[in-house]
Amino acid sequence: MTGYLTTHVLDTARGCPAQGLKIELYRIEDEARRHLKTLVTNDDGRTDEQILPAEAFETGVYELVFHAGAYLDASGTPPEDPRFLDVIPIRFGMSEASHYHVPLLLSPFGYSTYRGS
Repeated sequence: MTGYLTTHVLDTARGCPAQGLKIELYRIEDEARRHLKTLVTNDDGRTDEQILPAEAFETGVYELVFHAGAYLDASGTPPEDPRFLDVIPIRFGMSEASHYHVPLLLSPFGYSTYRGS
């Protein structure tokens, strides 16, 4: 089996997929962050391609950075200065070659994630 990485972002306050949310992927090596890719969610709250496809997959520590503040601003969420949630980093490890799915459930004042399937 080969490994790969995907995500799905849902706006739980509005009850819909989070379309147009920028996501950055970093690989963490000795506490240094190396940028690998930047993607934007589509109308289903997913990326059009795997965040980390099988041909680029390596076990290790990674970080997904979700740009929630810009998404909330663009979606018409009442503004705050500063926003309670702006940039959401999720650092996680991938220890074997399998499908890793790291979804984000987002609202203006909270979020959650888990290892999905």
